[in-house]
Amino acid sequence: MADVRGNGAVGLRERKKQRTRTMLIDAAVRLCERQGFERTTVDQIAAIADVSPRTFSRYFPTKDAIGLALIDEALDKAAVELARQPLDLNPFEALRRAYVAMYHTTKSAPPGELSAERMLCIVRIVMTSPSLREAAMEYRAHPVSVVLAERMGVASDDRRVKLVSSVWASLIMTAVGDLADENVDWARLSVDDIVFRVETTFAEFTDLMTEVVQPV
Repeated sequence: MADVRGNGAVGLRERKKQRTRTMLIDAAVRLCERQGFERTTVDQIAAIADVSPRTFSRYFPTKDAIGLALIDEALDKAAVELARQPLDLNPFEALRRAYVAMYHTTKSAPPGELSAERMLCIVRIVMTSPSLREAAMEYRAHPVSVVLAERMGVASDDRRVKLVSSVWASLIMTAVGDLADENVDWARLSVDDIVFRVETTFAEFTDLMTEVVQPV
């Protein structure tokens, strides 16, 4: 019986931790939407979430860490879609299909899942923050790169995984690069607009690759 009670207590603590983490991320989203990531402080996020700055630091060591958590919301979903792609696809085509599927899925997401509104919010926060744009370009072993490594049959720190991940990150950031303009009317932007940008940029990328001549 003691074990059962102990397991229940652990489960309760984990659920409470997850709720606190979610509250912090949601508070950061609300503030960043209103005043931008750069002007948002840890103290402000903690105050909105009704916790202390010390509690914030237990979940996120820096403000940039909560920014990466926002990016990871999309990456988690993209990784799920990437794992569903046929193994005979080349890595870039698999990534294209996975990301397009992920964007489309947000339009019919059930409550609690990544919605189209939340996706656009994440894109806006990242694209209007120089530090987050830079962070989005840096290689790290996030969920997508882990699945990519599995598909390629190599370790996640293999140079080929880093190469594909870096090229793909550049492609995505190029696709949405115009959204860094402060004059963008976000109220008129939709997930379909993001998909169009990604598809167009990917087509340009593949056209360029067909022109690459292998040395003899």
